[in-house]
Amino acid sequence: MAFTLSGNVAESVDYRQCTRCVMDTTDREITFDENGHCCHCAAYLDKRSKHCYCGEASDRALRHLLDGIRRSGRNSRYDCVIGISGGVDSSYLAYLAVDHGLRPLAVHLDNGWDSEKAVLNIRNVTGALGIDYESYVLDWEEFRDLQLAFLKASVPEAETPTDVAITAAVHHHAAKHNIKYILGGGNLATEGILPKNWHYDVKDLKYFRAIHRRFGRLKPGQFPTFGYRTELYYKLIKGIRTVYPLNMVPYDKAKSTELLEKKFDWTNYGQKHHESRYTKFIQSYYLYEKFGIDYRRLGCSLQICNGEIGRDEALEILKSRPYNVDEIEQEKFFVAKKLGITKPELDEIVDAPPKWYRDYPHDEKKLAVIYDMYRRIYRKEKLDRF
Repeated sequence: MAFTLSGNVAESVDYRQCTRCVMDTTDREITFDENGHCCHCAAYLDKRSKHCYCGEASDRALRHLLDGIRRSGRNSRYDCVIGISGGVDSSYLAYLAVDHGLRPLAVHLDNGWDSEKAVLNIRNVTGALGIDYESYVLDWEEFRDLQLAFLKASVPEAETPTDVAITAAVHHHAAKHNIKYILGGGNLATEGILPKNWHYDVKDLKYFRAIHRRFGRLKPGQFPTFGYRTELYYKLIKGIRTVYPLNMVPYDKAKSTELLEKKFDWTNYGQKHHESRYTKFIQSYYLYEKFGIDYRRLGCSLQICNGEIGRDEALEILKSRPYNVDEIEQEKFFVAKKLGITKPELDEIVDAPPKWYRDYPHDEKKLAVIYDMYRRIYRKEKLDRF
């Protein structure tokens, strides 16, 4: 049947939803098999069977990884870097690292949007664990200009400037302290599904710069970009590896949240990445109203695949809007003021016709070839993400 997605979506589509999970045609490139199962849950279940925790084999892999991390840092003050946001994954990862005898340096990206809860969570966790903590502070005027550029571009990747800066920050501090391992909080349990159309490659500098040139007001300054050349420099020349220990343990987000609350007086935000007020606004309001994208579909689909909730329960969750209707106008005033624009200007941005990364210059094919070659060369590497 013909169906117009909720929000200001550029075109009508023949709406379809997966019969196993709840992913749907808000991903314009989703495909379905003869059973009505989508490509996302099929790919996730395949990855889960190969890379999730599997008992003694995963325990051995984790012990091997930890031994390597300790050896690499035996002559240094720290043996690993953890990017910490105050959210569940990074906070639990910090606890796990210390509990296994590692000496991490916690690095936090200060982009000016932290909620009070996030700041308090970081202080509570790092303080109780005795972890040294460094903050990477962005130039606010430059960063705000980049955020506005991506909003004016009308693409879903409104959070790309933050994602780029986080990656640059943890690598910068790893190189600064001669640390060879970055512990990432990425994991299949909570991040195993993310359509490219919802969030295109943050390492595509051609795309990043094209949007900044067209919609930015300021000239490029000190913002820490992170393209494939920079990544390969850190990997191949500096010998820095990013590993994902949460895939090597029986990671249960609900149990981890309970542990953090009890041990560190940690506060739950309710949804993933809502430790940032800007991220909360983007994921719960901007994406939903402009593109029909509901980020709760990702979490619900993962929970269905993992047997944590039933599909009917997920569909019931998705009947409501992802944002608080009574509070959204006040939140829009806050976001607009902080970005240096008026609320009507912000509303105009949300109401503008949606665009996608393919509407701008990009290096998708080039990057696919480069990273495919890299994976082939290092295909025996067992610690790659997912």
